[in-house]
Amino acid sequence: MGKTILLKNASLLTEEAECISSQNVYVKDGKIEKILPGDRDDGSLKAEETIDCSSYYVSPGLANLHTHTAMNIFKGIAEDVTADAWFNEMIWPYESKMTDDDVYIGTLLGIAEMLNNGVTVFADHYFGEEQVLKAVKETGIRGDLAPTIFGAAPEFPERLAQVKEFITNHRNDSDKIAFHMGPHANYTCPAPTLGQIVDEAKALDLPIHLHVSEEDVQVEKARAETGLTPFGILHEAGGFDCKVLIGHGLWVEEEDLKYLRDDTWFAFCPKTYMKLASGRGGFFDYYKQLNFGFGTDGAASSNTLNPVEQARLFGLLGKFQDRNAAAFDAPFIWKHLMKSHEAFPFKSGRLAEGAPADLVIWDLYQPDTFPFYSPISAILYSSNSQNVKYTMVAGEFLKYDGKLKMDTETLRKEAIRLQKDLLARGKGKAEVSY
Repeated sequence: MGKTILLKNASLLTEEAECISSQNVYVKDGKIEKILPGDRDDGSLKAEETIDCSSYYVSPGLANLHTHTAMNIFKGIAEDVTADAWFNEMIWPYESKMTDDDVYIGTLLGIAEMLNNGVTVFADHYFGEEQVLKAVKETGIRGDLAPTIFGAAPEFPERLAQVKEFITNHRNDSDKIAFHMGPHANYTCPAPTLGQIVDEAKALDLPIHLHVSEEDVQVEKARAETGLTPFGILHEAGGFDCKVLIGHGLWVEEEDLKYLRDDTWFAFCPKTYMKLASGRGGFFDYYKQLNFGFGTDGAASSNTLNPVEQARLFGLLGKFQDRNAAAFDAPFIWKHLMKSHEAFPFKSGRLAEGAPADLVIWDLYQPDTFPFYSPISAILYSSNSQNVKYTMVAGEFLKYDGKLKMDTETLRKEAIRLQKDLLARGKGKAEVSY
């Protein structure tokens, strides 16, 4: 049981982009127990800790809907290259020689960055899942893990069995941990293996998290080989019988819309698309018909793991491409930033009594955001990690008064050591190609 906490006289920024001033938020047993106007405080809310929030804004925590957290160990290693070179000449060859330490420390680095930016839950898609799980448990963040499966790899049957056993053994470990089945993509999982992964997901009553239609070349190749788009291939494999989290979906087409269900979610990661010159895609043509939130992808392509930055770029790209400055307004962007939570099973992302106490306390009276006239606009267009004063997950502060609870100095030293080892080992040979 966590301690009782009172956030006193806070201004609330709700998931619906409303700002409600002078509220008391009472946290007990990891949940929001009471929300009362400050002028109705009769002194009955007794807390072990009270924080004066009269100059702060409190919102639900942020969600990162798609990332490869351990890739923080590769931050900046593959810059200014084409997508083909990024995958085939840089990242996959380096990944082929990764160690457990690389995955573990890389994941801790990513979690530290996310907590520093107010992220309280993330959807991970990576291998080395034992190390990812270890890092999630140690830090206290919420994690939804999709152990990556490459259907084209020689050891696919063994890998599928390994992932099934891992999820079965750990799915009840904690109410802060959840799982997806994680086929990498249709181009790395041929139809028979993709179908096997989907069948295992159904047997385990699990959702699926995978990459779909990231680039136009993937769509063109899929259509040339099968007559179907990547969405069509996933449909043929029975994938849309499950809840699906789509990593990217940038090149979604009109014919793909018929496959989507109410529980199909898109994780939009515009910084990666801009950096790898992925093109406009169809997402901006159909976004009003899609369930979507924001992911960051991995730090090897996006460099940062801050969903606010991704939401910011989404809005700015939308305005720029449509040549309509009034479109993609701040409340609309904020609502989709918060909607990312709906793709998870944790029922977070809400300022409501009974909801998980996964919260961010924002200090907007900082040089980068002050003066401000709309707190939501200040966060979306001006903020950075210094504006996140506190990050709370399940009623526990993981960032407190501007400082992470993690031992970042030891983490920094470990990262320096592993960076040297990684470069000394060099590249290996990847088992799959892009």
